[in-house]
Amino acid sequence: MSVDDIIRHAAPTLAGLKTGSLFPCRFDSRQELAEQLRGINRVLVPRGLRLLPLRMREDRALLYLYRPAELSRDLSGGEAERLLDRAGYRDTEQRACLRELSRRLRSGPDFPHEIGLFLGYPPEDVAGFMDHRGRDCKCVGCWKVYGDEEGARRRFRAYKSCTGNYCSRRARGASLESLTVPERV
Repeated sequence: MSVDDIIRHAAPTLAGLKTGSLFPCRFDSRQELAEQLRGINRVLVPRGLRLLPLRMREDRALLYLYRPAELSRDLSGGEAERLLDRAGYRDTEQRACLRELSRRLRSGPDFPHEIGLFLGYPPEDVAGFMDHRGRDCKCVGCWKVYGDEEGARRRFRAYKSCTGNYCSRRARGASLESLTVPERV
């Protein structure tokens, strides 16, 4: 795993525009990956972010970069809590939700539909995806939109612009720390 991969896949989360990002990573050994994650988290945690593996298989991991404070806010909203309950989450405390999400990702080949809540997608779009089984959406970008189409399109453009900007800055030598916007207090 490289810092370039993190920036390419998670720039909007690093910038504070998005709650979380999910991306794959190859590794040679679990021990080496754990050491890399510890080193990266030494940079990220003081700035209000965490990087953790949600699923590991053979030589690939599915990594989740997220802002814990934002995730707690996202999961505690009325619609989000209803969706988690509907999906079978019995405890809506953040750590319990992450454990359950990780368990679900490890237990099957498909992504659980509620994963959008962990990525900062609007609950109405997560509910729409669940209700319509991914069909009949208004538009598709980073996710399938069932609610505020124009708002979602603005966010998609902002995420794309942020990723381009961050990749350019990284190519010019910017560090992960300099590209990580600290948590707002």
